[in-house]
Amino acid sequence: MEANTTIVTARIDASLKAKLEALARSTKRSKSFLAAEAIAAYVELNEWQIGEIKAGIAELDRGEVLSAEEVEEVYERLSHRR
Repeated sequence: MEANTTIVTARIDASLKAKLEALARSTKRSKSFLAAEAIAAYVELNEWQIGEIKAGIAELDRGEVLSAEEVEEVYERLSHRR
């Protein structure tokens, strides 16, 4: 076991467990490694989302908002880039 690690127990349904086992076999990784990687990615994504939401709320609190017309202009400009 690596230093600075801990054990976490989670309940998952049987079909997800079977998929995890198959993925572990095909990637030659342990189920534990794959689960830890998945949890890390999930936590990182959610931390980022929460940070972006908090930043957006702070912008609103500071009055940094666009009018409906400004939003339409930005949307039109961005949608024509395609």
